[in-house]
Amino acid sequence: MRPDEFPPRIIVGITGASGVIYGVRALELLAQLGVETHLVVTRAARATLAQETSWTAADVRERASVTHSEHDLGAAIASGSFPADGMLVAPCSIKTLSAIANSFDDNLLVRAADVTLKERRPLVLMLRETPLHPGHIRLMAQAAEAGAVLMPPVPAFYTQPSSIDEMVTHTVARALDALSLPHPHATRWSGERSAPSATDRRSVRA
Repeated sequence: MRPDEFPPRIIVGITGASGVIYGVRALELLAQLGVETHLVVTRAARATLAQETSWTAADVRERASVTHSEHDLGAAIASGSFPADGMLVAPCSIKTLSAIANSFDDNLLVRAADVTLKERRPLVLMLRETPLHPGHIRLMAQAAEAGAVLMPPVPAFYTQPSSIDEMVTHTVARALDALSLPHPHATRWSGERSAPSATDRRSVRA
């Protein structure tokens, strides 16, 4: 961890898996918390960004404090001597999961994740794939054994979301919890709701 007088510093990786909105929203929420972000966007992620959103790569870079090229293996975040408080990969493709699980540091995103693990810092992987075959599950177990937190972006419904945007924000906020950076606007479960009325029970049975 960095000295208290410095703001938190988080590395954010965005891969080509579907769901680039998770990475973009993470940058937005981290900025609201005053966190310094170091961003790596892969080439595949840029292609997915164009397919899934109306944003450009420049729009995403503007949301980060610092942006690094995925090919720059000499970047600061490639070294364990560079102080950071953790890393989030959102979304995380199976290809990236495989590279991280096997320490195949062929680009800066994977190298930064490998450094995060070796320095015993939190690494959260928002794995975006379904259904899963045994090879995927073995890779997940391998990454978890190395210290990563596997956190597929599974939506919560106890918050009674009224939009996809709310579901994305809540899911990303939970990922930030895993980095010890709780977001003040995240909806929290505070106990069971009141029991349904007889009318409600009849409606459910119907």
